Amino acid sequence: MTILHKCACGALLGLSLLSGCGKKFLEETPNDQITDANFYKSEQDAIQAVTAAYSELAKGGQYNYALWGIGDIGSDISYTGGGGGGDGIEQQQLDNFNIPSTNPIINRLWGGSYIGIGRANIVLQKVPLITNINPAIKNRCLGEAEFLRAKYYFDLVRVYGDVPLLTVPPLTPAEVNIARTPAAQVYTQIVNDLTDAITKLPATYSGDDIGRATKWAAAGLLAKVYLTQGNMSGAAQRASEVINSGQYSLYPNYGDIFKIANDNGKESLFEVQYVSGRNEYTFDGLGFVGNEFFGPRGQGIVPQGGYGFNIPENDFVAGYETGDQRRDVTIWKPGDVYPDGRKQPASLPGSPSGYGCKKWFIGKTDTRVWDSGLNIKVLRLAEMYLILAEASGPTPAGLDALNIVRRRSFGLPLATPSAAHDIAAGISASAFKTAVWRERKYELAFENDRWFDMKRTGELLTSPQLLAKGVKPNNVVLPLPQTELDVNPNLKQNPGY
Repeated sequence: MTILHKCACGALLGLSLLSGCGKKFLEETPNDQITDANFYKSEQDAIQAVTAAYSELAKGGQYNYALWGIGDIGSDISYTGGGGGGDGIEQQQLDNFNIPSTNPIINRLWGGSYIGIGRANIVLQKVPLITNINPAIKNRCLGEAEFLRAKYYFDLVRVYGDVPLLTVPPLTPAEVNIARTPAAQVYTQIVNDLTDAITKLPATYSGDDIGRATKWAAAGLLAKVYLTQGNMSGAAQRASEVINSGQYSLYPNYGDIFKIANDNGKESLFEVQYVSGRNEYTFDGLGFVGNEFFGPRGQGIVPQGGYGFNIPENDFVAGYETGDQRRDVTIWKPGDVYPDGRKQPASLPGSPSGYGCKKWFIGKTDTRVWDSGLNIKVLRLAEMYLILAEASGPTPAGLDALNIVRRRSFGLPLATPSAAHDIAAGISASAFKTAVWRERKYELAFENDRWFDMKRTGELLTSPQLLAKGVKPNNVVLPLPQTELDVNPNLKQNPGY
């Protein structure tokens, strides 16, 4: 998407969802501003409205803050880092499983997700009524809105459990302040949205539309939803559809995935679109904050010096197999050479062992700004192989899917069996499942997935590392934001918070 696409329709936030006032002069349609009365009339209006539903993905309520706080730091792959003391206290709370209902991260995820859902709901209500529109574009916009609504709800239901299910724009406060919907019903809506979106979305885009959701992005997300639900046949079917579509292929070199030149590249089903260009301290700009926030603290290899958050755990680093090329793409380690020729120290503020998250590093591409234009990869082909492997078990198809990913990690030809690194036939179902889970841990590290995987597999409550940090049974869901409980008397807090 272009910058225009990412920023379009900020004014849509101002469109009222509530009706009122019977005065005639208040009912007249203003000509100098966007309102509910003069918008949603044309094809361009429909495109701008659905683009506005994408925008929350790039902000602090999703990939620019909340999801790496939960998905990475809340898991066994990383800890807070930063400058010590109270620096990053909200991450520290997640890291140590001492999470109050006032935690800013859980507030941002809830709020950002529901803003995105609200915008998707408006599209699904208003766009069918537009007559001045190409039918194919109308269909596409509706499919995009369904995909996005499903994506936001998928995050909400996995983090909080039961959540209010809103599928139409509310018109009164009573329609907003509803009780939590059972998670099973939320998942039914997610599956229905994605199943319908697959029929509406195109297989590819071109030009400025590259980056929008395709039918394969919807199929890939549905495979992940099915995996989370334990529907292994559904997960295998949808993952296979993506793999066999012919639209995607793995980069031979793992590191090529995370280069700006390869944004929206041949391995990606769906990415959050970023553009560097804001010289402000904000989680809600056009660029991704990870280059600065994860950069080695105080080393000056990123524009503002580096904040050193999201530090790899020692056990995670030690778990790399010898020869796994993903390690040097994913982490900084002592002795690594910086672009300016200096080396990563043996110890850094917030990182006594001298490790750091490297996967999203781009350096000083523009010294005027501190954010990054590197897109976040949400769904990619390697994950489809791993979903297929887990869903298929140690069958020939499952073994082949897992070993393709493993061969790439060691720099080997993808189609050539490796006696040294392949998981061999004859492995038990239990051991194979553990091998797939381990592969996901290292393949998808620092891609906001690990906490969700640990919850799904049960590892969240059995990991010795997290048990030592104080993880408790109630931590399989996070607390609802206190601000929401204060305004909605029908919401009840999760147990233990």
